[in-house]
Amino acid sequence: MSQLSIVIPAYNEEGSIVETLESLYAALQEAKIDHEIVVVNDNSKDQTLVILENLQKSIPSLTIYTNPGPNGFGYAIRYGLERFKGDIVAVMMADLSDDPQDLIAFYRLMVEKNLDCVFGSRFIKGGTTYDYPKHKYIINRFANTLIRFLVGIPYNDSTNAFKMYRKNTIEGLKPFLSAHFNLTIELPLKAIIRGYSYEVLPNSWRNRKAGQSNLKIKEMGSRYLFILLYILIEKYLSRNDYLKK
Repeated sequence: MSQLSIVIPAYNEEGSIVETLESLYAALQEAKIDHEIVVVNDNSKDQTLVILENLQKSIPSLTIYTNPGPNGFGYAIRYGLERFKGDIVAVMMADLSDDPQDLIAFYRLMVEKNLDCVFGSRFIKGGTTYDYPKHKYIINRFANTLIRFLVGIPYNDSTNAFKMYRKNTIEGLKPFLSAHFNLTIELPLKAIIRGYSYEVLPNSWRNRKAGQSNLKIKEMGSRYLFILLYILIEKYLSRNDYLKK
C-alpha cells in the first residue's frame, strides 16, 4: 500500500496543534494507513515548536522541520513538499479546520482509481462549512467562480488548501511560484491544465477555535491574480510544453 505523507504548515499554532495532530494520528492508525506527518514550523513566535517536540514522544510518525526563511504559508508548504518521503502527499491545515476522515476518503479514492490528484470541495453535495465568516464566504465564491470561468474548469473550490497529490505529480508541477496562500490555487490549476487525472470529493471545513488566521485578504488579492494570469498564459500560449509526460 502506498505511503501517505501529510504536510502541515504551522505558524503560532500552540492553541490547535496538539488536538490537530493527535486526532490525525489516531484516525490514520485506526485506518491502518502507512504514513508520515510532516509539520513545517514556519518560525513560530509562540510555543509551537516546543509542543511539537513533546508530541514526538507520543506520535512516532511525526517529523518536524523549521523553515529558516523566507517565511510564509506557501514557502512553508514548499519546504515540506521538498522533503516528504511518501508516494502520496496531502496538504492539511494546523488549525483543526480539516477532518482526518476526509483525508482517509481522499487516500482510498486515489489508491483505488490510481488518480494523480484528489481535490476537496466544501461547496458540492456532501461538503460542509462551519462558522465560515460571511465576508470571506462571499469573496471565496466570487474568486472561485472567476477562476472557473477564466480557466474553463468545473472544479469550484480551487482556494481550498485541502488537496492530495502523487509524488510524481508534485514533481511535474514544479517550479512553484507562490510564496503565500496563492499556492492553494497554483497546485491544482497547474495539475488540471497539464493533464493530470483528478477527482473531487466533498470535504468539511470548520473555522479555527484558537489563534488567528494568517490569511490577509487585502494582501492576497494581487497574488492570487498573479497566479491566475500565469495559469492563463500557460494554458493558451505554452503550446502544451508542460503537459503530463
